[in-house]
Amino acid sequence: MRVRLSGLFCAMAVMASASAAGAETPRTVVHAGHLLDVDSGKMLADQAVTIEQGRVVSVNPWSASAASGATVLDWTGFTVVPGLMDMHTHIADETETADAGAPLKSSPARDAFIGAKNARDTLRAGFTTVRDVGVYRGFADVALRDAINEGYVPGPRMFVAGAYITVPGGGGEITGLAPGTVVPEEFRRGVSKGVDDVRKHVDFILDHGADLIKVIATGAVLADGTEPGQSEYTEEEIHAAVTEAAKRGKFVAAHAHGAEGIKRAVRAGVRSIEHGSLIDDEGIALMVKHGTWLVADIYNGDYIDTVGRAEGWSAEKIRKNVETTQTQRDGFRKAVKAGVHIAFGTDAGVYPHGDNARQFAYMVKYGMTPLQAIRAATIDAARLLGKEKELGSIAPSKSADMVAVACDPLKDVECLRQVRGVMKAGAAVSLD
Repeated sequence: MRVRLSGLFCAMAVMASASAAGAETPRTVVHAGHLLDVDSGKMLADQAVTIEQGRVVSVNPWSASAASGATVLDWTGFTVVPGLMDMHTHIADETETADAGAPLKSSPARDAFIGAKNARDTLRAGFTTVRDVGVYRGFADVALRDAINEGYVPGPRMFVAGAYITVPGGGGEITGLAPGTVVPEEFRRGVSKGVDDVRKHVDFILDHGADLIKVIATGAVLADGTEPGQSEYTEEEIHAAVTEAAKRGKFVAAHAHGAEGIKRAVRAGVRSIEHGSLIDDEGIALMVKHGTWLVADIYNGDYIDTVGRAEGWSAEKIRKNVETTQTQRDGFRKAVKAGVHIAFGTDAGVYPHGDNARQFAYMVKYGMTPLQAIRAATIDAARLLGKEKELGSIAPSKSADMVAVACDPLKDVECLRQVRGVMKAGAAVSLD
């Protein structure tokens, strides 16, 4: 049975296949006009991707026999790439506003609806997997991840941090509030001071379902009263988080803008440096030596400078953004040239979810080839997660996560913003 599809293939085709009579496992075949093999770096023409039970069974040149007995999804007019992966999002929080106290004025129920919308927008943009690296209301991301996994709401596959490990008043706290404002405990689940306190809260966060730990190693651009270049944890405290998480087989991601904070975190054994805005040559060399990943949100600064100014974000936030944006991009270029492991991460949540792919052009502008940028958001992101055997490329035994785009992203990486179809684990995603 061959189903002709224009643009987005419909979910009914997959459902029809799943309900087909007979003992054989239902099969779907995606007929790709072009398919990017990110493992080899080759663009393959006229390919048949066979899918069973949500996983890729085979990838072969198209033939009529390949489609025998299967539901065929016609993507011959598109380039098919692996499902995209964003390793730095904040889906379960409301998008950044000028009101520092906005998180306290919301409710758990409202936050759940906001998270569901953000998840849907992210998935429709072609991002089938994300790391959600921290929420203000503790464990809201855990609840959203579980709701997606249980099929209650559409969204990407989520790996979540649960809450921030942050010093009191630090970069992971809600700051800039009116004097006397009391912040409820549910917004301070990971506030920690000292080695023992860090260990205790790492265990607490993991006990409540987190997939990774997020340590705020330095001040933040968007937390008034903190400075990006200022270290907020000692190397010993960060190492305590790393070793405690490792007992449970979990990694630590370190929010680190400042050069010294980056080096402390790398020496302490974190899996990734988030932002890396003020990284120096010594920090880059350390990251290469230790195999530490860099997840740098190099589009974000432009959004803050335009929208933040227009909406009246605090002068302190605008000043810190100006001081870090170009420095971060220059450091990113150096890191690419030095061979630092780089994974795609945008800090979506500062700007609207669904616009994640805007960053690809910036990564190319600051030193990557289009293929390198795409790999950062596919197979390399999977390696950061330790999930490269399951995710990150269109290959046998891996989850059938795919995106159809309107043109060739190796020639114009902005093509990744022209999404025409999305599949997650073999299931079609409605773009309507």
